[in-house]
Amino acid sequence: MTPRTLLATAPCLILALLTLGYLAVCIAAPFGRCRTCTGTGRKRSPLGRIRRECRRCAGTGLRLRVGRHAINHIKDEYQAAKR
Repeated sequence: MTPRTLLATAPCLILALLTLGYLAVCIAAPFGRCRTCTGTGRKRSPLGRIRRECRRCAGTGLRLRVGRHAINHIKDEYQAAKR
């Protein structure tokens, strides 16, 4: 490979590796920490005194990753097409 070809293909290869790595993480660990409550399941009220259940994660502290949403959607569409 010439240096010019290597420079042209390196970003594509890096992007492909990052994407495959993220999909592997989504398969291995489909849930991530909730960003709103930082994984505690509780969030402070607007006045800052009372801690309430987080509405985004329903108090679990976990949320489904974006990549896992995509994987689930693709699986659902595939199952629907098979019927």
